[in-house]
Amino acid sequence: MEELIAKRYAKALSSVNSDITSSAETLSTLAEVINTSEIKTVLNSPMIDSQKKTDMILSALNDNTDKTLVNFIKILGENKRLDMIPSIAKVLNSDIQKASNKYEGVLRSKVTLDSDALNELEETLKKYTGSTISLKQEQSDKDDLRVAVDDLGIEVNFSKQRVKEQLIDFIKKSL
Repeated sequence: MEELIAKRYAKALSSVNSDITSSAETLSTLAEVINTSEIKTVLNSPMIDSQKKTDMILSALNDNTDKTLVNFIKILGENKRLDMIPSIAKVLNSDIQKASNKYEGVLRSKVTLDSDALNELEETLKKYTGSTISLKQEQSDKDDLRVAVDDLGIEVNFSKQRVKEQLIDFIKKSL
């Protein structure tokens, strides 16, 4: 339900804002702030007036923020939907990625790959998907290699243990 509402707000903002990339970046930054426990508590508190909540969010923006985005945040505040900013930012970023055909993914592994191997993996994914994919590396405690691009619905996992088990099964079947 929340995602459907977020899509409507994102569509409305996209239709009236000419620089949607800048607005999406600002909303993503606000989303990070809103996801902290203190801010969530304030936004969900019935004791605090919605105008004060809106003013709190607007005070985090600088003075040269697009007026359309400021008005958008005011509308969210009036409708008691400030807590939806992270969902709206996610939808906007997803729409921007679809339009530009550029996606971000995560590579999780125990060892850090060098830049050549990472570039080769990105090129392979580009051939497979037809989209430009930028991978970010994260350390993992598991002894496997996992690539995930959520916006494209791609998840690839290479596990030494699984390859070993499949090889043993193949040898057993061959005998």
